[in-house]
Amino acid sequence: MKRFSSAILIIFIISAVITNAQSQSTYDFLRLDMSPRAAALAGSFVANNDDPNVIFYNPAGISQLEGSPISFSFLKHIVDINSASLTYSKELEGIGRFGAGVQYINYGDFTEADQFGNRLGEFGASEMALMIGYSNKLDENFYYGANVKFINSSIADASSTGLAVDLGLQYHFPESGWYFGFSALNLGSQLSSYFDKDEDLPTDIQFGVRKELARVPIKFYFAFKKLNEKDDDFADRFSHFTFGGEIRLSKAVNIRLGFDNEKRKDLKIGSSSGIAGISLGLGFLISDYKFDYAFSSLGNIGSLHRIGISTDL
Repeated sequence: MKRFSSAILIIFIISAVITNAQSQSTYDFLRLDMSPRAAALAGSFVANNDDPNVIFYNPAGISQLEGSPISFSFLKHIVDINSASLTYSKELEGIGRFGAGVQYINYGDFTEADQFGNRLGEFGASEMALMIGYSNKLDENFYYGANVKFINSSIADASSTGLAVDLGLQYHFPESGWYFGFSALNLGSQLSSYFDKDEDLPTDIQFGVRKELARVPIKFYFAFKKLNEKDDDFADRFSHFTFGGEIRLSKAVNIRLGFDNEKRKDLKIGSSSGIAGISLGLGFLISDYKFDYAFSSLGNIGSLHRIGISTDL
């Protein structure tokens, strides 16, 4: 209990340092759920520790990965927007576990025209983040981690770059099946910007739990997100929550379901939200390869489809 109290104290210290951090529009692609498994759980991944994609949510989560897992994911966004990611992790004996990740998004092609509407050609737009992470044990069942990431955004011949860090903590109660996670993502600033004034990065403070049932093959996930954002009512800070469930039907098949409360509210049109904020997913183990698929509803706007494959090198 003493170690758990220390974890809570560290969380409050980190939160106090960045309590004024506000998310803005720049580099918002960093908020995308890249992993199909995480997306199927509505992004409630901050307390996960058995998937290399957790590096995007909490670098402390890679600490208990086994072997040298590698994972590739592809996201089919709306219109012509596509995104992909690649993660890898490896333990160095006596030093700790390292991880690396790449996140890329392409917004498609656009028509270039002058002020009179004369077509001059086409141009593209894309963004990318490269990260290196490290995690190790702080104490028994208590883990820490950090990422350093370089961010690049380009529109036609113009570009913008940024540098950020992610900080994370996890505390586990493996005997009772409770896992707690805390992360502060995208802490940093632009190195160069599109405009005269730098924009803030999409800082995101998250806290979440995972519960594994003892006699039933079910895992429950829950997370508060954007705890750093200022709202008119303090209680509204806790409205950015997600939760999900994962059921293991067999050693080779998993089904997943998630709910995102913020998306549910933001994507409401008139009096109807449809199935906005709802996500579904499947996971299959074939030989040494894990295949994942996720469907995420944006209500009347459309839906997102993700696929991924993971294995151990």
